[in-house]
Amino acid sequence: MIWDQLLHRLRGTPDTPPLPEPDEKLALGALLVRVAKSDNHYDVEEIGAIDKILAASFDLNPVEAAKLRATCEKLEHAAPGTPDFATLIRETVDYPHRLEVVQKLVSVIEADGEHAPEEDASLHEIEAMLGIKPEDSPVG
Repeated sequence: MIWDQLLHRLRGTPDTPPLPEPDEKLALGALLVRVAKSDNHYDVEEIGAIDKILAASFDLNPVEAAKLRATCEKLEHAAPGTPDFATLIRETVDYPHRLEVVQKLVSVIEADGEHAPEEDASLHEIEAMLGIKPEDSPVG
């Protein structure tokens, strides 16, 4: 075991801890990251908006929110698709709070001051998976 760890270090392949099972916190964070990256531009303003949303949503301090976002970034990167996160939220969160989730997604999209069509498409895809009615969408 010690030799295996030493060989990993010498080879430059550090052990990476397994990602946690998604819960509603991680699912929300991963969706926020995914919508922020949907225009292939993930910037400081979007990261800051995600941290603020996570802090406010789950009563976290800034460091805790940043750590949660970092985990969500890894989870989003490793996850095969958006439906897993959206389904988890749809199954555990009531409709009015899912509408709040959509508002949070919109605030991340707007954080960088630019609004790309890819972001709207990603948002509408997520809304459909969350079971949000088109007439309730904040973005036309």
